[in-house]
Amino acid sequence: MNPNETHDSGMKVRREVLGDDYVDAAVEETTPFTADFQDFITRYAWGEVWTRPGLDRRTRSVVTLTALMARGHHEELATHVEGALRNGLTEDEIKEVLLQGAIYCGVPAANSAFAVARRVLAGREESRGVGEKRE
Repeated sequence: MNPNETHDSGMKVRREVLGDDYVDAAVEETTPFTADFQDFITRYAWGEVWTRPGLDRRTRSVVTLTALMARGHHEELATHVEGALRNGLTEDEIKEVLLQGAIYCGVPAANSAFAVARRVLAGREESRGVGEKRE
């Protein structure tokens, strides 16, 4: 694949996982200073790694949530909780990922990760409206 094809493929996956609103905002906020970085993550992370056939997207989301929890990257964790839901993980599966991560990443990291995930999930419930059935 040439760099343009890799970028296009990466942008497609990035939008499918993170959502158009998130990606549109990232693209809109791109400056000459950040343009190379945006191109890099779109081509490399999304176009080269997330498109590989060795793991499905659910599994990639599990790995990503764990890594972000371990490193304390809370903003990215919130984004990828949403992505994990788009990739088919349930709230209960996300909870299990965070519990499993607590053993290997540490309880303080898991405590923070649960707080981030709780905020994301609560925001989704609010946007769906009270009384609607949860998935």
